[in-house]
Amino acid sequence: MSGRTSLKVAVLMGGPSAEREVSLSSGRECAKALREAGHEVIEIDAGADLAARLAEVRPDVAFNALHGRRGEDGVVQGLLEWLRIPYTHSGVLASALAMDKARTKDIYRAAGLPVVEHVIAARDAVRAAHVMPPPYVVKPNNEGSSVGVYLVREASEAPPALADTMPDSVMVEAFVPGRELTTTVMGASGGAPARALGVTDILTDGWYDYDAKYSTGGSRHVCPADIPEAIAALCEAHAVAAHEALGCRGVSRTDFRWDEARGADGLVLLETNTQPGMTPTSLSPEQAQRAGLSFAEFCDWMVRDASCDR
Repeated sequence: MSGRTSLKVAVLMGGPSAEREVSLSSGRECAKALREAGHEVIEIDAGADLAARLAEVRPDVAFNALHGRRGEDGVVQGLLEWLRIPYTHSGVLASALAMDKARTKDIYRAAGLPVVEHVIAARDAVRAAHVMPPPYVVKPNNEGSSVGVYLVREASEAPPALADTMPDSVMVEAFVPGRELTTTVMGASGGAPARALGVTDILTDGWYDYDAKYSTGGSRHVCPADIPEAIAALCEAHAVAAHEALGCRGVSRTDFRWDEARGADGLVLLETNTQPGMTPTSLSPEQAQRAGLSFAEFCDWMVRDASCDR
């Protein structure tokens, strides 16, 4: 999708996942920005009637503002491919791979990117005993936004009392001390290579959980991060490599932990988000603004980049 003409854009938002409220916020912000950019915008809360709603609206482009299961894991992307509606962000395969944290790590390793050790274990086994030496983190293998994340710091602590809402099997990952860094990548366009938009250092009083991500004042973003140039360059290079190795399109964001006491050896990739948040407190719009793109221009770029067969 290219050119400067006004487009009819269906903004897909909400949906049934655990991240529904975040998606509604993202969708509203994106819809407002796209109208500012001159597009005709229809907001669609993605439910069981999504195919019928899209057939009724007949948009030129679908702007995917969904987060979590069914919106970020290749499911809605497959529907849009079937309907032949050009859409934003990554395609079916990249979305499915990136949503599965264990498979994402397999791709990272194959690309020579640094990761930490993990195991996939049954929820009940994790509740019963430490399945790896603390400190470790427990999280769903296929959710985002720090939904259901548990941190076990010491061997003297009891095993985590995982909620019944956690999936039957979970990822248990070695905890890396240090700083939480993240880098947004804008995919290749018009013959230009994919480019990183900088590095943000995420500062919180505690764990960077769901509330810290999405509540006003829950975290402080330092952009550009106050880190050595060599580490910033490494984050950007790793984020672009992850974007390309997973086959991402449009915009992605890769998250890191950096143990500064270990220098470059202390930097590891955690995951790549193929549908970065687009709320008022979100990281990718902040990085785009630092790179010279207003929020409206950032959303407009994604719409112009939309296609099928992604």
